[in-house]
Amino acid sequence: MLPVTATLLRHRHRLRHLRHHIRLNSTSPSPPPHYHLPLNHPTYLIWSSNTSLGKTLVSTGISASFLLQPPPPASHSTKLLYLKPLQTGFPSDSDSRFVFSKLASLSLRLRVPLSVSNSVLRSSLPRSGTRENIGMRDLNFSEEKVVTGAAAELSCKTLFAWEAAISPHLAAERENAPVEDYVVLKMVEQCLREEMECGSETNVLCLVETAGGVASPGPSGSLQCDLYRPFRLPGVLVGDGRLGGISGTIAAYESLKLRGYDVAAVVFEDHGLVNEVPLTSYLRNKVPVLVLPPVPKDPSDDLIEWFVESDGVFKALKEVMVSAYVERVERLNGMAKQAGEVFWWPFTQHKLVPEETVTVIDSRCGENFSVFKDSDKNSITQQFDACASWWTQGPDPAFQAELAREMGYTAARFGHVMFPENVYEPALKCAELLLDGVGKDWASRVYFSDNGSTAIEIALKMAFRKFCVDHETLLEFSEGRDEKKHIVVKVLALRGSYHGDTLGAMEAQAPSPYTGFLQQPWYTGRGLFLDPPTVFLSNGAWNLSLPESFSEITPEEYGTFSTRDEIFDKSRDTSVLATIYSTYVSEQLQEYSGNTQSAHVGALIIEPVIHGAGGMHMVDPLFQRVLVNECRNRKIPVIFDEVFTGFWRLGVETTAKLLGCKPDIACFAKLMTGGMIPLAVTLATDAVFDSFSGDSKLQALLHGHSYSAHAMGCATAAKAIEWFKDPETNHNIIPQEGILRELWDEELVQQISCHSAVQRVVVLGTLFALELKVDASNSGYASLYAKSLLKMLREDGIFMRPLGNVVYLMCGPCTSPEICRELLSKLYKRLGEFNRA
Repeated sequence: MLPVTATLLRHRHRLRHLRHHIRLNSTSPSPPPHYHLPLNHPTYLIWSSNTSLGKTLVSTGISASFLLQPPPPASHSTKLLYLKPLQTGFPSDSDSRFVFSKLASLSLRLRVPLSVSNSVLRSSLPRSGTRENIGMRDLNFSEEKVVTGAAAELSCKTLFAWEAAISPHLAAERENAPVEDYVVLKMVEQCLREEMECGSETNVLCLVETAGGVASPGPSGSLQCDLYRPFRLPGVLVGDGRLGGISGTIAAYESLKLRGYDVAAVVFEDHGLVNEVPLTSYLRNKVPVLVLPPVPKDPSDDLIEWFVESDGVFKALKEVMVSAYVERVERLNGMAKQAGEVFWWPFTQHKLVPEETVTVIDSRCGENFSVFKDSDKNSITQQFDACASWWTQGPDPAFQAELAREMGYTAARFGHVMFPENVYEPALKCAELLLDGVGKDWASRVYFSDNGSTAIEIALKMAFRKFCVDHETLLEFSEGRDEKKHIVVKVLALRGSYHGDTLGAMEAQAPSPYTGFLQQPWYTGRGLFLDPPTVFLSNGAWNLSLPESFSEITPEEYGTFSTRDEIFDKSRDTSVLATIYSTYVSEQLQEYSGNTQSAHVGALIIEPVIHGAGGMHMVDPLFQRVLVNECRNRKIPVIFDEVFTGFWRLGVETTAKLLGCKPDIACFAKLMTGGMIPLAVTLATDAVFDSFSGDSKLQALLHGHSYSAHAMGCATAAKAIEWFKDPETNHNIIPQEGILRELWDEELVQQISCHSAVQRVVVLGTLFALELKVDASNSGYASLYAKSLLKMLREDGIFMRPLGNVVYLMCGPCTSPEICRELLSKLYKRLGEFNRA
């Protein structure tokens, strides 16, 4: 057994090494650039189901059908760019040279003038001819054939070439010639922009041919279907007409669709097995399937006659590609206008949104939107989603693809199944992870719902029942009739907090722009609402701001903080300020309940540490700890609303860790699923659960949703919970401490806090927020003061949506500090221009 065990261990060690190599090499050491792709001419990726299926033949055929036509009008010219980003087996094998030579021969054969060129930009070949100093270097190789007066031009380019005829990731490793993903993409982008930014008198088509199969690795180890995903270029899939080719073609097609690619057509060589019939049926006639004649196997055949014979198929394929491109651009160009006519956007005054300001999002890849801009010659440009799509988003591109696979698998396995009195694996796993994570050491039950607002409604029901049981005022039921006492149960909450838009959740928050008569005529505000002390960074120092309730305390008595960590230090619990807080809260509770015998505070509900929608204010953690302790002493259940703050948003998995105290009930949503799909949970203690126990169903918690604990949401949440807290997948986690490393550059944060245009700064975890200095009449949620600043930042590739004059940047738990530094740098630069305007 020993030899077998040793062999197994060696294989495991090698597997770990390979995983480590691929993981490291698929993560860029510096922030990836924002790509900008012109859409003024069609561009297609040429994919293949596997190696050696004829991608280059297809590229050549498309090029011939596009270029070797009757001469266009004298005022127009035709140009085709063929890019081969990754080439192995060079120089004996060169796909760009194949296209170059065949088009030159075909132009002679068909007597159509054509100017052709071929170049190889970078290669691992050593300059000296020896095997020393192997590495990627500029090759500067080019060749061309010019036909005088040709109105058609072919430009072939190989971007990176390796000598070994093996997969790019192996060739790059063996020849010590690595190339990072973002370098490949930046080179492709540069070539496309150089070649495609032509005038309207030039008819242009661009082909980008991949290497190997759809899932073949690139030089860093990333699969090519992931490598090129930031561009999301439409594709042509070269299928397999051989035995077993149906399966391989479908698998390749599904791999592309799962990553969000559009496939315009499938084309393959005829091997006499009529594979096109089942493929067409599988694709439901929505994707054209074209079949090429058999390719001659005679090595001496130059394939010229085959290309001539295949001309009809390639012309049909070219027409499909051009037609799909035209439809896409027309659709993108019309979306903003159509949206303004049919959408009713939330939190939006439509009169303030002209058509030209509507953001047309073509897709997202990780944290970047791909935005269509018709004002910029029809282009796709990337913008960092700096509001995390309403605070939900966290995945990088790799994790996004992982979640998409998990969702697809779960949807195929379960679809939707109802939850009450049932169990299925995704729901059970999700619940177990929650109780061992955000609910560790306090929660024992998980109640599933669909969004944060409804999770709050559930939490309020739970808390009020627990309060009634503890205070012996439980409503008794008899034959379906309520015999309730005339009591009113309300909440204790903080001004500036926000707990959702449903009617019950709105009643649990103080008056605000969200609760006014124009928004909610039913609103009464069922609670005791206290003004909280807040902390913020200004002029390089952390300050405490006390509301008018504490006006008798002078600033000298509480001062400033040297560091942000001092704000959370539990030694403050024994301070004079803690005693002042405690006395104030006790007096407020006593006065409120003393006014009437029928009014009771039945729950405390807080957003721990940060008030999100209320303006990104950081509440003094000491004050919130005092609130919790005072309510505990009075048997008032405590609810933590962690819909915004939970799951690493503030640098920890749960803000209970920051506050240093635990709730009875807590609500989570948003980042719980990585922002991919709606799901919410309300966690509770055994004591809360037991308050609903009884012999009658009417004593149960009568609340639910059709999609409670839906399998796809639970599976996605389980994957996200595991991914975010694992240092192997989230490199921002500090393993021993279970917190995120600092993401925002301290020096830049300090500089921004000292800026003359800035009133205050809040920075914690994935959040950076600032309030712009304005007159009182121009502050608050309705303020449009930040509009010009946001416009500048969107030009810089940063998508932001402010809270009035409060501007914030929000990244994900996996975002690199380098990206955060880049965001802050752009913001700081634009603040100077904004201040001068």
